[in-house]
Amino acid sequence: MSIFFADPFDDHESVVFARDAASGLRAIIAIHSTALGPAVGGCRMWPYRSEEEALADVLRLSRAMSYKNALAGLALGGGKAVILGESRSEKSPELLRAFGRAVDRLGGAYRTAEDVGTSAADMDIIGEETRHALGRSAKGAVTVGDPSPYTARGGLAAMRAAVRHRLGRDGLAGLTIAIQGCGQVGAHLARLLQAEGALVVVADLDPARARALAGETGAVAVEADRILSIKADVMAPCALGAILDDQVIAALNVPIVAGLANNQLAQPRHAALLHDRGILYVPDYVANAGGIIAIAAEHDGRVDRAEILGKIEGIGATTAKILDRAVRENRTTAVIADTLARERLAAASPRPAAAQPRRQAGRALG
Repeated sequence: MSIFFADPFDDHESVVFARDAASGLRAIIAIHSTALGPAVGGCRMWPYRSEEEALADVLRLSRAMSYKNALAGLALGGGKAVILGESRSEKSPELLRAFGRAVDRLGGAYRTAEDVGTSAADMDIIGEETRHALGRSAKGAVTVGDPSPYTARGGLAAMRAAVRHRLGRDGLAGLTIAIQGCGQVGAHLARLLQAEGALVVVADLDPARARALAGETGAVAVEADRILSIKADVMAPCALGAILDDQVIAALNVPIVAGLANNQLAQPRHAALLHDRGILYVPDYVANAGGIIAIAAEHDGRVDRAEILGKIEGIGATTAKILDRAVRENRTTAVIADTLARERLAAASPRPAAAQPRRQAGRALG
């Protein structure tokens, strides 16, 4: 397998493979860019089917973090880590500490936080071996804790902007919002939407979790295989990525896709396919930037909730800017978001223009 010429590599600065035989750790840490500052991104633990699949995932996630941090106006670069393994059965304090040592060896070039399969409590353990673990539990002196509520809050701001742009409505009251995935982020989003007066439909691969969330929020729980084709005003993918493929896009019955999962497009070309179907797509790394905005505040040592929430509300303005420019230039929202992010990275990077990323997510239209 050629790593340097693989599509997801996209001029990453560094890719580190970490192994600890005693704990069973197998991890990959990818640093896409430090042009804007140290690379910050979560650590995902997942039972990948192969090392190649894990590598492709961490490269895509790392690049998305660069773009997410750039568009959020943060002085942070983009990176990501994945640990190969089942978090419910293979995670151990020893493994997490070994991962912490791997992070520490990078000297602060990469700073980690929670993601799928890891938690604020895990960051406490990782933090025993490195000071470069963010989003710890309340044990930390300066911490935002679990960033999921902030991620959901940013998603709400992006969703409002998309609804205003596409449906001409202010607010979400009375709209039907379908949420795929009832993990921490999806659950927090459902609670916020309930408070907004939206009609919420939820689904999860664990039906009991979906039913529990529905019972708490008044949402309607449906089977996991139904949620992506249900008639609604907004579809919010909040589970794992690569969900928007040819088959799913053909079955979508919504005018807007605005979710919080990372890397929702199965392939870059699917942004154009959504456009061709008349479905407005909010790029995921724009909508889900609330968590990293909160983590950035912790990184800077000034955790002020009001200030954090104010910055998160700015996600709505960023979303509106992207949607408006996509219409003016007749290009996909994914291309516009990538272009804006690359412009900021290029302005901060000492690399010549010829060394900038070669590919665009999607295609120009018309």
